[in-house]
Amino acid sequence: MKKKKNKIKHFVYLLIALGMLVYALPSISFAGGFSLTSLFGAVWAGFALLVIGAHLHILIGVDEEKQKALDEIRKHKMKQWQLKWPEEQKSRSV
Repeated sequence: MKKKKNKIKHFVYLLIALGMLVYALPSISFAGGFSLTSLFGAVWAGFALLVIGAHLHILIGVDEEKQKALDEIRKHKMKQWQLKWPEEQKSRSV
């Protein structure tokens, strides 16, 4: 239930960021050449696209697959450590 609530939150934030970008892009003027205003508009649009990309990344679920892979690696390392630990105990007691 928590994951679904989290996805809904990210979907809402994605829509808000898209709405802000769609609302702001027509008013940002890039036709006048290089100026601080156009630089600010370009940087602002870049950050908005970065936020949109981050929310899409979470919604698509790339993190879930990565987390599963990391969990598998962690389990494998734990098994190796558990197998190695009795050997270390024997060598210390000798």
